[in-house]
Order: sequence, then structure tokens, then C-alpha cells
Amino acid sequence: MAEITVRNGDVNLHVRVEGPADSPYLPILCVHGWPELGYSWRHQLAHFAGLGYRIAAMDVRGYGASDKPHAIAAYTLSQLAGDTAAVIDALGGRAILFGHDWGAPIVWQTALRHTDKVAAVAGLSVPHLPAGDVPFLALARQIYAGKFFYQLYFQPEGVAEAEFEADPQALAKVYFALSGGATESALINDRPADSKFFTGLTVPDPYPAWMTRADLAVYEAAFKAGGWRGPFNRYRAQDLDFEERGPVLGRHITQPAAFIAGTRDPVRHFIPGVDLYASAGAACDDFRGTTLIEGIGHWVQQEAPAETNAALQAFVEGL
Repeated sequence: MAEITVRNGDVNLHVRVEGPADSPYLPILCVHGWPELGYSWRHQLAHFAGLGYRIAAMDVRGYGASDKPHAIAAYTLSQLAGDTAAVIDALGGRAILFGHDWGAPIVWQTALRHTDKVAAVAGLSVPHLPAGDVPFLALARQIYAGKFFYQLYFQPEGVAEAEFEADPQALAKVYFALSGGATESALINDRPADSKFFTGLTVPDPYPAWMTRADLAVYEAAFKAGGWRGPFNRYRAQDLDFEERGPVLGRHITQPAAFIAGTRDPVRHFIPGVDLYASAGAACDDFRGTTLIEGIGHWVQQEAPAETNAALQAFVEGL
């Protein structure tokens, strides 16, 4: 295992790399989401390195050992796709991408904005939804009028940061509430609009085995050191994404693509009455299939590493 630093403009990105440097295969780059780290891909790094692949996982800007710019505008999808492209260059100039949660839109956008650098792309949890004519936050304000919706709660600067920084069990609560074992999601439930994020959320004892105490400590140390502004700024940058949508407006993914998620992922029902996973490949021109893992929640590659690895391996070997 090696740790490298990749520079994109004035931002330094921390990247963990495993597997042989002289691998005959295209390299794989993994991009995490909120609120995680490159560490979230530990099971995939071990699996694919063991198969002889060179595989890397980056700390997205704002997280872990990567730089954490202050400005909201530093966290647009175009900026994050640029970071991903810079890491691809450091790996040899062309790669297969895996992305989870916000990492999925990041890798989809990288495939659109840096097409020649991306050989194939697998999205976990969030399918490719082409940019359209209505900003997502405006749509969310209509759908969740009078109700709590976490992405709207995250918009005022400092509010969510204060709540998360004051709760020593913040990460444990988030991870459980979005997992397959939770009975009520932190993302979508019927709460008043003025609720706090952690209202009603608990930490089970014992904690689910997929997240060990040692694993949780890795995340807790990183967020204690790095804070929460960068992770929340990704949500705040969405209206800027809308303004920058011109180059990707309505575009499909042309590279080979796949989608993997848990059947109990709350992202599936972001829009009431709609199953976002029913046609996950609709905007992918070379779609290789959807894998839904029964009973698993949002953290699919951590909750069900064996099943996720099998699906990713089948996708990669089928290229």
C-alpha cells in the first residue's frame, strides 16, 4: 500500500493506492461520498489488489487528509470531477471509476467532462440523472414543503456544522440511520421542517458488525481533525452546479456503466412515489446492469462487501 498526494490547481488530494504498479489491467479509482473517506473502500481495495489490479481511493476535497477549501464554490461537481481527473492522470491517464453516494455523481460527471480519461464507470447508491431544467434544491423545496429534508437543513452555513460537532456520536448515528438495519431513515421521514438532523436518531448497542469500533474511530478522528464545513459545502454548491450544467445538460454516459445499491437504501425513494432504481441505466448508452442487494442500506460497499465486490468484479471482467 502506498499513499500519494496529487495536486489539482491549489488543492492537494490524498490518495491511497494498493496493488502492483506493473498491473496489466487498467487502474481503478474509487470516490467516496458523504460523510466518508477513501477508507470507505477498504474492502474493495483489498479485493481488487488481491486480483492483481492497481486500485486507488481518494479522500475527496473537504475530507480526511485532502485539502479543505473554505468557499462553497470550491465544491461544485465540475471542480470535484477535475480532482478526479487529476488523480486519474497520476494513475496513468485512464481508469475505471467506482463512486458511491456523492462519489457517484462525481464519477458520472467525470465520465462526461473528462470522457477520454474514463474507461468505464460504476455508480453505487445514486444512478446517473442527467442535468435538467429545474435545480434540485428548488424541487426539494416543493416536494418537502413544511417537512424536514436534510439537504435543505444543510444549506445555512454553520447550522449543521454546529449540530454535528456538538454530538460525539454523530457519525455512529448517521451510519446506522442510513443502514439496512435502521427502522427509520435520517434522510426521509415525516418530521417538522424545523427539526434538527439528529432528532429521534439513536445508536444501537451492540452496533452492527459491518462497522467495527476500530473502523468508526478512523472516521471520527478524521472529522474531528478536519471539521464539517467541506462536506456540507457539497450540498450548498448544488445551485452552482445548475449554473454550470451547460457542458453536461441532458447528456448520457457513453462508457460501459453499471449500478449497484441496497434494496433498503433511502436514496431509492428520494422522490415520494418514485423508485429511482427502477431504471438506473436509462441515461447510460452502454449499461451493463443493475445489482440490488437484498436488505442492505446506503453503505452498500461496507454493509455487503462480498456481494458488492462480486458485482464490481463481474462488471470489470466483462469490459
